[in-house]
Amino acid sequence: MELGAEYVDVELKVADKFMKLISGRKPDNCKLIVSSHNYETTPSSEELANLVAQIQATGADIVKIATTATEIVDVAKMFQILVHCQEKQVPIIGLVMNDRGFISRVLCPKYGGFLTFGSLKKGKESAPAQPTAADLINLYNIRQIGPDTKVFGIIGKPVGHSKSPILHNEAFRSVGFNAVYVPFLVDDLAKFLDTYSSPDFAGFSCTIPHKEAAVRCCDEVDPVARDIGAVNTIVRRPDGKLVGYNTDYVGAISAIEDGIKASESEPTDPDKSPLAGRLFVVIGAGGAGKALAYGAKEKGARVVIANRTFARAQELANLIGGPALTLADLENYHPEEGMILANTTAIGMHPNVNETPLSKQALRSYAVVFDAVYTPKETRLLREAAECGATVVSGLEMFIRQAMGQFEHFTGMPAPDSLMRDIVLTKT
Repeated sequence: MELGAEYVDVELKVADKFMKLISGRKPDNCKLIVSSHNYETTPSSEELANLVAQIQATGADIVKIATTATEIVDVAKMFQILVHCQEKQVPIIGLVMNDRGFISRVLCPKYGGFLTFGSLKKGKESAPAQPTAADLINLYNIRQIGPDTKVFGIIGKPVGHSKSPILHNEAFRSVGFNAVYVPFLVDDLAKFLDTYSSPDFAGFSCTIPHKEAAVRCCDEVDPVARDIGAVNTIVRRPDGKLVGYNTDYVGAISAIEDGIKASESEPTDPDKSPLAGRLFVVIGAGGAGKALAYGAKEKGARVVIANRTFARAQELANLIGGPALTLADLENYHPEEGMILANTTAIGMHPNVNETPLSKQALRSYAVVFDAVYTPKETRLLREAAECGATVVSGLEMFIRQAMGQFEHFTGMPAPDSLMRDIVLTKT
């Protein structure tokens, strides 16, 4: 303070001692931040309001409260306090630590937070789940976030690996759409949607493990998504109703079709899908598995479902009218040549890059192999399938195409196709 610092941050526990120590000698140009840290939980809104009053009573110029999220809905309590303090013209820094609290760090300017923290580089964070300053500025466009900024994001568990924020934030920026797209680490989908129910939370991408629960949480579900039994896109209409869609199946099926067409030397019948009549094996019976199975069946393929848990494989197989197998059965499954394989599980996803759902020996039976996993870009499954001579289709293609569909649902504008493709290929 004596050396001319503009801000000095003092822990609440010692604030009274500090005030006695300086006894009226605080320079006019110095602002005193008094901070309280809770490394266990986020107290109730009432307790947070009392804490604000307690901090103000020390003579603080700026109130700072950092709590810990046990679930993402905890952050809503902090947003309430930020808004309350803004109305009372009390400068406040309100942040919720760890991955479930991450949105508090990006969205604080929307609710009138005084500042947020960014580390100088990855690995140098001063608190759990702190983003880098560069990401706050360049990825989340934090300097443009204000009260009217719409919030979109990806709901998942885990969600930190997702490239969707990079893609959507840059696409929003390119068309001048006042919105930010953030990762939501969600344990309970219904509770999350119920808590963040304001029109400002305008749309969500939905990933593992919430795609099937999303069908039950929406007020309306597009007929295709209802048939599939999985929603990967939720849009909040102006009347507050949540509408669910599925852009996975179009993204994945069109990517596989184009991959097959590109590998065939002879031009194919443009009116007939290259999947028609082919044996199409889907690994996984979750949301993405349902989307692929439904899409392949629509195109005239004969669909087989393989899953670790046989009962789940059987359930989906019954729905689409095909046989069910376990992953162990799949190792020796080779009824015909020219089969197509689609992995829709998370097996092989970063950090478990050495895992694969099927042995290299078994992959020799397939002419085409698709992997919905896109981190890493080349999974072990795709690498080994290519070594066996199969046509491989990356999950990146599905990711790009389903994201374009989501962008159109979110904004009502056509997706910037080449820009989104370029972002995925160069920045993810």
